[in-house]
Amino acid sequence: MSDTALRGTARRAFAPDWGMRIFGLLILAYLVYAATQLDLGLGRFVTGLGEGARFLARMVPPNFARWELLLEGMIESIQIAVLATVFGILFSLPLGLLAARNIAPWWVSGPVRAFIAVCRSLHYVIVAILFVKAIGFGALAGICALVIASIGFVAKLFAEAVEEISMKQVEAVRSTGASTMAVLLYAVLPQVASRFVGFSLYQLDSNLRNSTLVGIVGAGGIGGTLFAAFKRFDYDFVSAILIAIIALILLAEIVSGRIRASMR
Repeated sequence: MSDTALRGTARRAFAPDWGMRIFGLLILAYLVYAATQLDLGLGRFVTGLGEGARFLARMVPPNFARWELLLEGMIESIQIAVLATVFGILFSLPLGLLAARNIAPWWVSGPVRAFIAVCRSLHYVIVAILFVKAIGFGALAGICALVIASIGFVAKLFAEAVEEISMKQVEAVRSTGASTMAVLLYAVLPQVASRFVGFSLYQLDSNLRNSTLVGIVGAGGIGGTLFAAFKRFDYDFVSAILIAIIALILLAEIVSGRIRASMR
């Protein structure tokens, strides 16, 4: 092959993709436009760094003098998280089975999947606001909001896990004339039990974190105490609350990690 032909082949092999280049330029132009519309700028960022440094300075050292108030809020958050996780799992188990398309007919799995999608579509803080408006302030609103969030997560993953099971075991149990409940107990659940426990432990970790946020909108827990401390500009107590929340999450992560490791 001549040199001219080789150069032509190279040009064709590495020809510029003008469509992608134009698309990239459009994305860059939109980013610049969005930054100007949102009043983003280097000066504002530098000013924010200075304000942030002064804010952090007011948080040191943390003040644990009101440890009784802190402990009360933490216990309430733990109770909200545990109750929401338990009820969320109890609802998610049957919903996940009904949403699995390999063991449930389409006219059952379709509506159940739509319900799970609705539970997952709204942020739990928004759901907590709705429950606060509906049933009033307090822990019940937080529990209801986190139950909805748990269903949206655990039921979806559980349904997907059931859809990945081996149908050979299901057919073998069915061939014995077993009832539907027996098929679920002896052919379906044993294949997904460990994964379901893992989903549940992860959701407990998530609810422990989320229970600290729903309190900000009046749904109980340490979040209400944190929000009140912010409003009072009591930043050293805010620091103590944040440290306690971090310690709680780390402890929950260690415990759940040990449980998952013991199941392997």
